[in-house]
Amino acid sequence: MPPYLSDIYRFRGFILGSVKREFTSRYRNSMLGAAWLVLQPLAQILVYTLIFANVMSARLPGVDSTFGYSIFLCAGVLTWGLFSEIVGRSQSMFIDNANLLKKLSFPRIILPIIVVLSACLGFSIIFGLFTVFLIASDSFPGWVYLALAPILLVHIVFAVGLGLNIGVLNVFFRDVGQFFGIVLQFWFWLTPIIYPLSTLPDWGQELIMWNPMTLIILAYQGILVRGELPQWQQLAPVFMVGLLLCAVGLQLFRKRAGEMVDEL
Repeated sequence: MPPYLSDIYRFRGFILGSVKREFTSRYRNSMLGAAWLVLQPLAQILVYTLIFANVMSARLPGVDSTFGYSIFLCAGVLTWGLFSEIVGRSQSMFIDNANLLKKLSFPRIILPIIVVLSACLGFSIIFGLFTVFLIASDSFPGWVYLALAPILLVHIVFAVGLGLNIGVLNVFFRDVGQFFGIVLQFWFWLTPIIYPLSTLPDWGQELIMWNPMTLIILAYQGILVRGELPQWQQLAPVFMVGLLLCAVGLQLFRKRAGEMVDEL
């Protein structure tokens, strides 16, 4: 078994315990508890729906469903939330766990695993409720729903690869984390989450298609809004970029792991 996989297996109890402890502690002292996990993205979706669907009379071409725009928003906002949480928390995961890294001896590679599992746990709850809504509103896309699994794999691999690189760099150059927080805000609006891609001029569509998250979000929206299978040939380069980022991040982490504790 490769060393990294062996470390993950040996510390599986620590990983699962950390995910459980982090999830429960996040809502321990709030009256509504884990309900905030649903209320926060729901409030965001309602605001966007009110502004863009009603005030601005936004419409989706070729979609006549009453809930078409709401499903379009959920497909983008919820999945973007998973990406931003993985990348956002990865950029500070070593800094946030500085005391743990200094006092305990454990494979540091399990920290990204904890971040990913925690993010996926929250996402699975929200997306599960969204799936119930699709069924209740008679908007469930059918068997093509199963195609979400490989898209989710591409999504997570890309987010982990990017987050791991930024997380290591942020230990040595703290401006990286601050700068990337700004990048994420611009990145959100440069991805067709709130607006359909077809509303942009041709040159804008061509430019935004270079955005890896555009291809991922469009794949989610195609399945959930129109019941269409994604264009796998477009997702393949994103997957390859994600694997490359993971390989570079692991190599960077391996070379700098010994220096990270001193820097922290």
